[in-house]
Amino acid sequence: MKHVLGLALALVCTFACSASAQRSAPVVSPDIQDDGGVTFRLRAPKSQSVAVRGQWDRKTVPMSKDGEGVWSLTVPKVPAGVWEYSFVVDELVMIDPANTAQKPQRSPTSSILHLPANPPAPWDFQDVPHGTVHQHTYLSKALNKQRGAWVYTPAGYEAGTQKEYPLLVLQHGSGDRHETWVQHGKAHWILDGLIAAGKAKPMIVLMIDGHPLGQVPRDMADRRALSLAAFKNELFTDAIPLVESRYRVSKDREQRAVAGLSMGGWQALSIGLTNLDRFAWIGSFSGAVEENEIKPALDDAQGTNGKLKLPWVACGKEDTRLIERNHQLVGTLKASGVKHEWYETAGDHSWPVWRNYLVEFAPRLFR
Repeated sequence: MKHVLGLALALVCTFACSASAQRSAPVVSPDIQDDGGVTFRLRAPKSQSVAVRGQWDRKTVPMSKDGEGVWSLTVPKVPAGVWEYSFVVDELVMIDPANTAQKPQRSPTSSILHLPANPPAPWDFQDVPHGTVHQHTYLSKALNKQRGAWVYTPAGYEAGTQKEYPLLVLQHGSGDRHETWVQHGKAHWILDGLIAAGKAKPMIVLMIDGHPLGQVPRDMADRRALSLAAFKNELFTDAIPLVESRYRVSKDREQRAVAGLSMGGWQALSIGLTNLDRFAWIGSFSGAVEENEIKPALDDAQGTNGKLKLPWVACGKEDTRLIERNHQLVGTLKASGVKHEWYETAGDHSWPVWRNYLVEFAPRLFR
């Protein structure tokens, strides 16, 4: 009798433990299918509504909940690309907690779904020689606080096959951080591929936090001016000297470029056009700048044209936030006689547009 009772208890424990294990099994999300479909899942038994908001189609699609409190949705045939997506849980926008690939943001709300193309796109991993991304933490003398920077060195740098390399300062947008150009923009893979194909010169790339005073609202003009001045001070006092002290980088102004997207484009235009003794190449990806911020360059168009190798400005036609400001900028440059290259492309204010701009811009540099 004791044996039978013990066996019964063991069976009950086995089934209970098995049920508990099933309930606590880790949720897999995103789950990429062989046919190109993707299943998203979130364990949220007490939530009233959960949906997926995907960048690939700009739609917010409701998910369904099973008996275990796991919400799911299968999206068929998501196109190849590096996409952002979020969960909308009872109107709260959040990351996918089961996905370790998250877009670096000031307030993280987006996860990353990367579906490689066949053949590989420029931002996909390819079987070519790869460079290195170095992470630095330093005490900023300009700001008197701890700061961070990432530095890309091209394949072959460690072997010492080239004495000095040109430098590109590459900046992120307002909602992002200095890691975003690598982790989400895939700038390192883009450059690896371009350099391996002989389309771009081997270069060192510096990426620093563009928010020296924290994130500043767009309507706070005075605060934005202070932030720009602080960013410029840190760039020249701390970040570029750090690169010059640690890496074999040329100090020739003709071997220096500054570029960025959105807020980073504003910083590139503002600082690049007023520091032509430091930069000869400027790139603005969906950025904009006020006329008074570049007045010295506009007032001396002949001097500006004599120093600038490439002022490159691009914006998407569907970028409702900045296309008109870019039209105004291009009109101002034309009226002042400042030579530039203007590209109005398809697309809106998003990373699929900016990755393409880096693919187009990088091969133009240092030629």
